[in-house]
Amino acid sequence: MFSLNDSMRYWLCPGFTDMRKGISSLCGVVKEKMGCQMKNGDVFVFIGSSRKLMKLVHAEDGGMVMYVKRLEAGRFKLPEHDGQSKACPMEWRDLVVMVEGIAEDPSSRLRRLRAERHEYII
Repeated sequence: MFSLNDSMRYWLCPGFTDMRKGISSLCGVVKEKMGCQMKNGDVFVFIGSSRKLMKLVHAEDGGMVMYVKRLEAGRFKLPEHDGQSKACPMEWRDLVVMVEGIAEDPSSRLRRLRAERHEYII
């Protein structure tokens, strides 16, 4: 089930990733490009070239899990990192800031589409 939390290690794949890739291909990117192992339970973060699509992949008991976030408005702001490294370490708070569009200026947020909430009568 949804098990991402602040006790896990997060790694951002440097550069942009072809977002047509599925779990198996992204596992190959983790091993070949990033020099890491999927089975250690770390979370690997991939961003598409448009910076509107993010995929997170990690291994948990029972199999591999992939989360996908597509922005309808705005773009993901990538954290500062060393361009020479194969994998850029991130913390939980870095991921939350990136996904939620929180800007450094507390009075502003990066643009995000607000989900419409409808009440259903059953």
